[in-house]
Amino acid sequence: MTHPAARNILVLGASGLIGRFVTDDLRLRGFNAFGVARQLSPSQRVSAADLELPVMSMDAAALARLLCERGIDLVANCLGVLQDGPGSDTRAVHRDFVERLLAAIQRSGRAIRFVHISIPGTANEDRTAFSTTKREAERLIAASGIPYAILRPGFVIAPSAYGGSAMLRSLAAFPIGLPADEAATPFQPVAVEDIAATIAWLAGRDIGDPETSAVSWDLMQPQPVTLSGVIDQFRWSLGTAWMPRIRMPAFLLDLGAKAGDLASRLGWMPPMRSTAIAEMRRGVTGDPGAWMTSTGIVPKTIAQAVGSRAVAIQDKWFARLFLTKALVIASLVLFWVASGFIALFVSYTAAAGILSSHGFPPSLVAPVTIGTSLMDMSIGVLIAFRRTCAAGLIAGIVASLGYMTGAAILTPDLWVEPLGALVKTGPAIVLMLVALLTLDNR
Repeated sequence: MTHPAARNILVLGASGLIGRFVTDDLRLRGFNAFGVARQLSPSQRVSAADLELPVMSMDAAALARLLCERGIDLVANCLGVLQDGPGSDTRAVHRDFVERLLAAIQRSGRAIRFVHISIPGTANEDRTAFSTTKREAERLIAASGIPYAILRPGFVIAPSAYGGSAMLRSLAAFPIGLPADEAATPFQPVAVEDIAATIAWLAGRDIGDPETSAVSWDLMQPQPVTLSGVIDQFRWSLGTAWMPRIRMPAFLLDLGAKAGDLASRLGWMPPMRSTAIAEMRRGVTGDPGAWMTSTGIVPKTIAQAVGSRAVAIQDKWFARLFLTKALVIASLVLFWVASGFIALFVSYTAAAGILSSHGFPPSLVAPVTIGTSLMDMSIGVLIAFRRTCAAGLIAGIVASLGYMTGAAILTPDLWVEPLGALVKTGPAIVLMLVALLTLDNR
């Protein structure tokens, strides 16, 4: 065993669920851990050793220079994407990048151990681009001749929650039950602390140790548990176990997956997509015996992983808001696009008549009616795309305040009209503010 301070570790994917925790945990254990991500949120930039680098576009030579400059002894690859889409390419991330990284390790001339986060299961069970490219990477690693450890964690439970882990917490917060087949799916979890402990254990071993030069381990609790059992544990921790549950029909999952696929084309990364549902239905199972025997780690059970930390009010709010956030964004898109479309194409005469009846110069009625309608629809389109959503929400708030101010000056009687159109603009502004404040994913 080598003292932690003598080990330099490169953690790729340091902005993700596993990568962020592993980076911070290794530092607490005394290792020199360099966390690398394409982009880190301000709250994740906790150290000068956290690096923002475009690793996906770096060739083998550039990656080799990075390894040499930092004196890296172990690389932990925690990179992964769920599904192909704008800005996400499973083959590029899971296979092609791993191939370049292995070449970089060989070119560096350094004795480096490669730790790769993969997925449980076997190749004959792989049905999605996510799983098949993960398995292709495993075969490249096994044939490389580099000291390696392939870790196949089960469903990861961590203090933070992104993607699928956030979705299960959200399901636990509502009186919703999964369809019977999906609820009974085997779903062995693992605490992120056990993943970090495994990487730390490997980092402490000598590079020439034959027992750790080529290993593939399933990381998960050995006790069988179903997907419903995992959600029930979250319900217990959130205090919602008492709620009666309505079992959703299976077609709603498929419908939600298709809606998620559509949202992903707009730049969003919803947890409910076709790949996520396919992988969920496959289940999460494995045999952690070899891992436990080699490392001496006794994995936490689901009850220990979820119950080890008291649930705070922010956890409850997050669980309730996670799925609601999608509904908020979708309703705002519909609100702005529909309001502009109706004023321009369905009720143009009535919309223009409001301006005419309040003394607008005839030459300005048509341009203002058309301009504001197009503006409304543009705001809806901006909100629909993830990259421009914040700009769209801000524009919507400004436009709404402008409408309210202009009406107060030019048409004050609209404030007391029976349907309260202007009065309702206030709650719409608040809803856009809520969407803006909950826009961050990490």
